[in-house]
Amino acid sequence: MFDLIVKGGTLPDGPGFQYPPTLLANVKPGMCAFEEETFGPVMAVMPVENFEEALRVANNTPYGLGSSIWTASTSKAMRAVDALQAGQVAVNGIVKTDPRLPSGGIKQSGYGRELGPHGIREFVNAKQVWIK
Repeated sequence: MFDLIVKGGTLPDGPGFQYPPTLLANVKPGMCAFEEETFGPVMAVMPVENFEEALRVANNTPYGLGSSIWTASTSKAMRAVDALQAGQVAVNGIVKTDPRLPSGGIKQSGYGRELGPHGIREFVNAKQVWIK
């Protein structure tokens, strides 16, 4: 298993709760890094045959918080934005939040949104009242 770790993966000595940026290569279905939603600075890389397989693999999960695609092709980027099943999609960048924009996942990664105008509405109970 440890031969999959390209960089990082070792907890630093000393107090605190830090985890180093970690790169895992040749990840396969059945591995925790493939099957589970990871949080933290972990990148799992899995070889695929082509762009269509990459989309299928990316969507073959019960989770959908964020996805990112790195490509020089604008048409592939736009196809991925449309096809990826995630609450957030980043193109040529990392998934991040901005307090001005709604943020949240789909599938088992949550529902609804936080932040931005959509997020504040999650905390409001609109009521309709008629008085004659």
